[in-house]
Amino acid sequence: QVQLVESGGGLVQPGGSLRLSCAASGRIQSLYVMGWYRQAPGKQRELVARITRSGNTNYADAVKGRFTISRDNAKNTVYLQMNSLKPEDTAVYYCNAGPFWNSTDYYWGQGTQVTVSS
Repeated sequence: QVQLVESGGGLVQPGGSLRLSCAASGRIQSLYVMGWYRQAPGKQRELVARITRSGNTNYADAVKGRFTISRDNAKNTVYLQMNSLKPEDTAVYYCNAGPFWNSTDYYWGQGTQVTVSS
């Protein structure tokens, strides 16, 4: 089993920045991909960004150029640096990890709220 613990959410004004962290523990050798999804009220959960163990990345069009995903394999941690935040970025952000490029059937964190509002 794998446990994912997120941190770093909060309230920020439009144009501001936040950094999310997700630390993994347990069977971490199985974590080929780590990433972030988000779910806004009344909407489906959607991919934000993901990164492989070797550093290949994939971003949703809505966050390209504003968000940066990174991974520290030594610390088993994935980060999401979010800049130029917009009100439409408001959502619960979930960490996801697993052995495949699409690992939505595998491990999830508990979620962290990000609210962008003036």
